[in-house]
Amino acid sequence: MNKTYKYRIKDRRAAKHLAAQAKACNAVWNWCVAQHRDAEARFKGGARRRKWPTNYDLGKECNGVGAMLGILQDTAAGVCDQFVRSRDQYKRCPRFRASYGQKRSLGWIPFKRTSRRIDGNSITYRGQTFRFFGTKRRPLPEITKAGAFVEDARGRWWVVFNVEVEQSGQAASSDIGIDLGLKALATLSNGDVVENPRHLRQYAERLAVAQRAGNKRRVRAIHAKIGNVRRDFHHKLSTRLAREHAFIAVGNVKPKGLAKTRMAKSVLDAGWSTLRAMLAYKAAFYVLVDERFTTQTCSSCGSLPPERPRGIAGLGIRTWECSACGESHDRDVNAARNILRIGRSVAAPVEGSRRAAA
Repeated sequence: MNKTYKYRIKDRRAAKHLAAQAKACNAVWNWCVAQHRDAEARFKGGARRRKWPTNYDLGKECNGVGAMLGILQDTAAGVCDQFVRSRDQYKRCPRFRASYGQKRSLGWIPFKRTSRRIDGNSITYRGQTFRFFGTKRRPLPEITKAGAFVEDARGRWWVVFNVEVEQSGQAASSDIGIDLGLKALATLSNGDVVENPRHLRQYAERLAVAQRAGNKRRVRAIHAKIGNVRRDFHHKLSTRLAREHAFIAVGNVKPKGLAKTRMAKSVLDAGWSTLRAMLAYKAAFYVLVDERFTTQTCSSCGSLPPERPRGIAGLGIRTWECSACGESHDRDVNAARNILRIGRSVAAPVEGSRRAAA
């Protein structure tokens, strides 16, 4: 099983060296984008077949470019590999990475296992030694794979390691369905409710004061704090659910569409996509379910009674009674139970679950 260990780089002077190498990585990335767009242009110009450049093709063309740009050749090859993975995942060409200006991309320098040397709380990369915090609180295992240096929005640098660890056994064997929402972040099919913490609202007053004062550094710090608190909450919630339930079915509510409505701020603050991504790799068996009509369908008899909550007008109906079987339903719990029922009928996990069903 793969896990990620992330540590903060100690020395501020290291940012100067890492920033220069990050610009070189951006140059390799932008060259990959140009190669892909050139292939697309040839196809539109009358070429018989469209052939996207593979990581082998890009790596072969980049042979020797590392020394020219001041980075390791393994790093240049890692940039090409990541470009191909991103392109194939989203089925389109990624954007250029800007090295300057207000829309500058955050720094990123990938490295392979053979490209660095780790000694306690320091890593040596391309002859430069970088010290990092956190090894006492979270010791780094001996088996480490590839990794990367990454920059956050506040200009701080981190080192990230991909670590091979033993997969812990799943003690729980129960199944659970999850209906995601705004009033309650998650409603479970067993009746439990996870309240929405609304992290942005907790820091809204501090953020408004910093914005009115024009303190951009403070604004970035508050946004980073909100992101860290939200990510910590999602990690703890997803870990608890994965440990207590071996099978997890989640509704496929689409935040991208709702982010264009008046509920945009609440939808983005909830972080549904992040929570689902964490459940996908933590759960023993994870299924993404089409949640259409899960609110309107009676989870007891499967009928669609006329008094069911329908459309936007029915959002205020939180409880309703089925005229077919007489069962009384909580709106969200009923949806979660239907999601679980549909999820059990799915033959294989989706959305990139990395574990197989037991």
